[in-house]
This record gives sequence, structure tokens and C-alpha cells, in this order.
Amino acid sequence: MTATLLQLGPVAGERPAQAIVDGLGLGLAEGVVNGRPRVAAAMIASADGRASVSGTSVGLGHPADRALLRELRTAVDAILVGTGTLRAEGYAHLLDDDQRERRIARGLDPEPIVATIARRGDVPVEVPLFREPGARIQVYTEAEPPPVDGCAAEVMVHRFAAGGATPAAVLAHLAAERGVRSVLCEGGPTLLRALVAGACVDDVLLTLAPLFAAGDGPAVLEGAPLDPPRRLRLSDLHRAGDHLFLHYAAAT
Repeated sequence: MTATLLQLGPVAGERPAQAIVDGLGLGLAEGVVNGRPRVAAAMIASADGRASVSGTSVGLGHPADRALLRELRTAVDAILVGTGTLRAEGYAHLLDDDQRERRIARGLDPEPIVATIARRGDVPVEVPLFREPGARIQVYTEAEPPPVDGCAAEVMVHRFAAGGATPAAVLAHLAAERGVRSVLCEGGPTLLRALVAGACVDDVLLTLAPLFAAGDGPAVLEGAPLDPPRRLRLSDLHRAGDHLFLHYAAAT
């Protein structure tokens, strides 16, 4: 299978993942709006809305989906991901060498910062990413800072007061203290819901996989109903094989 996407609509044709991400302008984000960076959320779901099969998202994917995710990582200053997703997906080797070189050519660090919220201090240091010398990891917690001295990665910890490690506060810290202008949120579903509830998502890249999963696995968003529901505006639509790739913008 190829990693090109077929655009649906008035102008159809194949587009590589890099061209799609370049069109979003994430790497050109300037400054901070409303005290936070621009945030894009990348999600994948089965046709019945499940975010995983057998505990991970691997069974839902397509080569084009993986290519799109890595290009999104190439463009942004930081990735925001929950500790549960770090563990379940076994994060490691976020980018290829050519993608790191393109970041450097743009004046960016070779790897984006990986930020995670571990309110109770339960940091998954066993994940391979923590053993990569080139990785930069930012941990947010409300507990006693966890021991991270033995990690090969550069790990920085910021402690909030109880109840303070909200997505909005985390994004504000990334902007003010780490110079982050654009963020890719990769889940999980509870973190994504918190971001959406706080009006902290500007773009949604949703991949729809052509299968039914059923079962009791998580949905794309998990948690209490949003009141009112957050509306989205369809900006673009592509396909690769039987997978659909939808780009939504937050409705204003």
C-alpha cells in the first residue's frame, strides 16, 4: 500500500503526507493566541468510533495514517500525550533522520518536546522514549516530582498545586517557559476530551478506519458529555484505500 492520499472534492489528486501537513501551516505558527500555542489533535477511530483494537491503535492504522502522524510531529514544537497512551503505544523513535534534518533546516530542534501530564507522579520511565538520548520530555505533575535521574532522555518536571495541572495551564507553561508555538495532541481519549472541553483544540485530524470493532474499548473522546457539544467545520477530506482522512477546524 502507498502512503499518498486521494483528495475528495472539486480538485481530486494524490498528495503526500508532507504536502498536507505543510498546508496546515503548523510549522509557521507565530506567537501565542489566548495564552496558548496552536493545538492540532490527531485521532484514529473505527467506523463505530472505537479508538483502539486489542488495547492499541495499531490495528486501525494504514501506512498513510502513520506517514501523516510523523509529518505532523515533524512540523510542531511539542507533542502532548497522556501517560496511558505513552505506555500502551510504547513510544520510541518519533521521527526519521530526514525528518529531523528538515526540522533543523527550519531552525527547530531535531525532535519536538514530548509533554505528558502525570498528576499523581506515575511517570512511565520504562517506555523506550525515556532511554533515547535525543528525546526531550516535559512532565507535569501535582505530586512529589518523580525520580527521572536515570533516564538517557532530557526530562524536565514541573509541579503544579493540587488541581492545577489542567490542559490550559500545561499549554500556557509550554508557551511561556519552553517557547512552544504549536502542539500536536496524540491522545488518549481522556486527555483529548479535556482539551476539547477547555476550548483548547484548533484543528482535528481524524482518520476513519474501515472496520467495526465493538466491545468496551475507548471512544475517541472519553468522559462526561460535553454541554454544549463542540462544533467543528470540515476543512479538507482525503482517502487512502478505504481509510478516510478528515481535517476539521474548530467552529467559531
